[in-house]
Amino acid sequence: MKILILNGPNLNLVGTREPQIYGKQTFEAYFEELKTRSPHELSYFQSNIEGELIDQIQQANVDGIILNAGGYTHTSVALRDCIAAVETPVIEVHISNIAGREEFRHTSLISPVCAGCVFGFGMKGYEVALGGF
Repeated sequence: MKILILNGPNLNLVGTREPQIYGKQTFEAYFEELKTRSPHELSYFQSNIEGELIDQIQQANVDGIILNAGGYTHTSVALRDCIAAVETPVIEVHISNIAGREEFRHTSLISPVCAGCVFGFGMKGYEVALGGF
């Protein structure tokens, strides 16, 4: 299976941004490790730009998408509508437990249109999500 891992805004800073929440390992280093453990063909894209994330979802020629939409999780109706419009299953992932953080993070606009959700397991959440495919 071909799986696209798609990370949204500020996830390019994982490893340096709030390490008490997101850890000290960069996502790129984690992704290289994950590729060696996964039976799937993995690709990766990160953007701080909402429209680029939407374009990736619409144009993806993959069997599944793992999406960490970052802050867009709580604000982007456009991203929600895009996920609902495509047939490719999307699993939502968050490194932190969004339900245990600030109240504005408790509501995910994209969860209802995703095939599943994984929150609060650190980077391992991406590997957990892979098990959903």
